[in-house]
Amino acid sequence: MDYGMIGKIDKAKRYADERHRFHFHSFTVTVDGENNDHTVKYEDGKWNCDCSFFSTRGRCSHTMALEFILEKMLADAPVES
Repeated sequence: MDYGMIGKIDKAKRYADERHRFHFHSFTVTVDGENNDHTVKYEDGKWNCDCSFFSTRGRCSHTMALEFILEKMLADAPVES
């Protein structure tokens, strides 16, 4: 591995530890649920999930799990403990 790549790997590790550098605007994730897979979307600070619980409550275990994973990386979606 060349010196330039070693420097990039070190920088990537530092960035990964500095989560405040990352700002998600939109993404789609498939969550392998216990009974079914679910598609979760995040766009413009709003969550959406194709599960029936989300359709009635506007929040579900799938969206909350992603909020926990992405803690402090999504300014518009605070994690409640």
